[in-house]
Amino acid sequence: MKANPSRRTFIKSSLLTGTVPFLAPGFGLGAESETPTLPGPLVDETKSIIGSYGPWAMSARPQGLLSFRNDRWKPGQLNRWKKEALQKTQELVAAPPLPDMPSVKTDRTYEYDGLLIEELTWQLPYGNPTKAVVLKPRGATGPLPAILALHDHGGKKYFGYRKIVKTGDDQHPLLTDHQRDYYEGRAWANEMARKGYVVMVHDTFAFGSRRVLYQEAEGLPNGVLTTTNKTDEDPENPERIGVYNQWSSEHEHVMSKSLFCAGTTWPGVVLIEDQVALSILCARQDVDARRVGCGGLSGGGLRTVYLAGLDPRIQCCVCVGFMTTWKNLALHKSYTHTWMTYTPLLPNYLDFPEILGLRVPLPTMVQSNREDRLFTLPEMQAADQTLQEVFAKAGAMERYAGRFYDGDHKFDHAMQTDAFAWFDQWLKKA
Repeated sequence: MKANPSRRTFIKSSLLTGTVPFLAPGFGLGAESETPTLPGPLVDETKSIIGSYGPWAMSARPQGLLSFRNDRWKPGQLNRWKKEALQKTQELVAAPPLPDMPSVKTDRTYEYDGLLIEELTWQLPYGNPTKAVVLKPRGATGPLPAILALHDHGGKKYFGYRKIVKTGDDQHPLLTDHQRDYYEGRAWANEMARKGYVVMVHDTFAFGSRRVLYQEAEGLPNGVLTTTNKTDEDPENPERIGVYNQWSSEHEHVMSKSLFCAGTTWPGVVLIEDQVALSILCARQDVDARRVGCGGLSGGGLRTVYLAGLDPRIQCCVCVGFMTTWKNLALHKSYTHTWMTYTPLLPNYLDFPEILGLRVPLPTMVQSNREDRLFTLPEMQAADQTLQEVFAKAGAMERYAGRFYDGDHKFDHAMQTDAFAWFDQWLKKA
């Protein structure tokens, strides 16, 4: 898909105001209404973003001690490697204990655009109730393959699952804009359901129904984190949504540091919330739990890396717009990404793509955009090469597909077509 002028303007403006997916809080250089010129990469990618400390930092890091690519591991030791590598990864991700299966309430059931839609709610042991939707073809019978569709980050925590679905003709205009800019105007979860799947989309930690409310964070100091003159009332007001998205971006480092102090990580908390949703999906009578996949763009791609890498119930996955190396993040791109990305000390054991590689030999697709300025192309290609080597060593090369597309950060129609075909290939087999 070629970016149209409105999309190019959006990307340029967003990169400078902190609203593009994963751009670090506080990077804003001007008002969102401005459309500054932004030629080329965000920084000089021949230099380290931490100055002369960059080469030193990377030289101090050996090849991952638990990389399956190490000569220490022979092809016939796949299961032994997976056991050891999974154990260490789980230890460092430090996810809180997985809660018991919550009681799921069906709030509403209706039909829209050829789909049967259920709106669900469940309560975890902490935080506000989780909202979700399930979509499937109207009139479908028998257990169907299923997809846990993972919403993106997008610098927009006010919205969660609503970013990738459409459940009526009264869609919020900001969601219409979001789907135009990143999905070529499609609610991709709806399209997936029309192909014969039960699709669940839920709000994950700190997004949508799970977001931090101002009233819950009163007392933060003055400055960008203050909640003074901010209100949770009239939340659908576009101006207030913009203010909330900026505030919640600034709040990310507070949340992440507090989670570290509590003995967990942001990836760990998101992982268990996604696993709870996966359990709810797999327990449905209309779902064949042996044929379940997951996928998503950007933050959804990041969530795919951790969920599909660490939970074997995901039989097939598609990671879109989030594949790189720890080197790329350390030297050039950590400032463009959310605190949701980082598991301290894990780079000592596995490179970033090898988290997803923990699922080998299960079918895995990675889709990347060559001009995606949230990463560098050489490191996206290096990550792809890493996954090729992992799957080849495991004798499962036919179960890995790494695809590159022209364009910036997106999951457009062409990419969706390939992703849907990949799910069909592996989840609709007899």
